[in-house]
Amino acid sequence: MEKLLVIAGIWTMCAMCAVLFMRGATAPDERRMSLKRAARKEVADTIGQ
Repeated sequence: MEKLLVIAGIWTMCAMCAVLFMRGATAPDERRMSLKRAARKEVADTIGQ
């Protein structure tokens, strides 16, 4: 039973680290800027047609 708890704890720790890494790896400010640029480009493309 103790081994199972240790293994479950290690898996939980790995899962938490993966989630925190993925959340930290995304840069919201940069993503917002790229979305704004993409929207501007899309508008410019539709106006240019």
